[in-house]
Amino acid sequence: MEFSPSVFFLSFASILLLVGGLLFKSLLKFFASDRPQSLPLPPGTMGWPYMGETFQLYSQDPNVFFASKRKRYGSIFKTHILGCPCVMISSPEAAKFVLVTKSHLFKPTFPASKERMLGKEAIFFHQGAYHMKLRKLVLRAFLPEAIKYIVPDIQNIAKDSLQYWEGRLINTFQEMKSYTFNVALLSIFGKDEVLYREDLKRCYYILEKGYNSMPINLPGTLFNKSMKARKDLARILAKILSTRRQMKLDHNDLLGSFMGDKEGLTDDQIADNIIGVIFAARDTTASVLTWILKYLGENPSVLQAVTEEQEAIMRSEEKGDEEKILTWADTKKMPITSRVIQETLRVASILSFTFREAVEDVEYEGYLIPKGWKVLPLFRNIHHSPELFPDPEKFDPSRFEVRTCSREVAS
Repeated sequence: MEFSPSVFFLSFASILLLVGGLLFKSLLKFFASDRPQSLPLPPGTMGWPYMGETFQLYSQDPNVFFASKRKRYGSIFKTHILGCPCVMISSPEAAKFVLVTKSHLFKPTFPASKERMLGKEAIFFHQGAYHMKLRKLVLRAFLPEAIKYIVPDIQNIAKDSLQYWEGRLINTFQEMKSYTFNVALLSIFGKDEVLYREDLKRCYYILEKGYNSMPINLPGTLFNKSMKARKDLARILAKILSTRRQMKLDHNDLLGSFMGDKEGLTDDQIADNIIGVIFAARDTTASVLTWILKYLGENPSVLQAVTEEQEAIMRSEEKGDEEKILTWADTKKMPITSRVIQETLRVASILSFTFREAVEDVEYEGYLIPKGWKVLPLFRNIHHSPELFPDPEKFDPSRFEVRTCSREVAS
């Protein structure tokens, strides 16, 4: 197979999206506030007992469900999904209130099924000193000083993937999931990942099928099958931990960061957070890569610009017939590629919403958000707001050339 700039593009995109996805999961801090007076709940419907409106949400495009609710009830409404009473918010002001201005009143959370599958010690479910400690360990493993050493290995994964796809009819999203899973394992386990890749993949693929299932642990249910795979995954991770302790070698990967002598994490805590990192990095990254390919295919001029940028890097420092080895410095020479990724994140809105939980009763615009209720900022509505992004349905990476800088100065 002839060497292609696609290798550089795929490698760089996976690095940027993997790090961005992980950092996004651990940015907020938490404090306390006063309780509001008795107020009405937001308008909306709660659906069937226990099931709520989960079926209505996932039996169609979730964005259709949200759009119909917003049209009927406005930018804030209540519903009941995945076993949880929820308040949906769909305006930039409301999202800023939950995620920034009053972030101390809302903690990151997930439905009960995901909490049990990821593990109760995962970073997403904690606040305070333990959360900050885990955040520090995750960031340490994904700083440029750590990542730059695995860039050539990510390039090799990209090359192997492209060679495997050549001449085949493939399901793009499924192949991107496989690719990003391999990159995630490399980031977590370093070069040791090849020893455990297939066993980890087999168990995790079963586990992820139950992420959005109802938490009914009966034989034959998705949740039951996923929990069995979760136990198998924990056993594999325990074996990896035992092997590393016997070898007594230093590692610069995420597992090495978690296993540091001064960190004092238990094996269960390490396992829960390893699974959590895979969860945070895999599907979202694969989705973005898939949408990037779609948008590049639909916009030939953008594809040409990206191709020329990648080919210029590929030609630099070539030595005879030797192939160019991608470096961390090369990833800094991809402004057009970076803007394509940014615009894809906006237009596709891979993360349609995120879960937060009110840590106490909260008042917003005259409504009560009760303590313990889930709050879901609807990002797609924000990313497609004409007030923020003119002609929002148009794929236009050039919108990030100057406007982003001007907004940062203004803020």
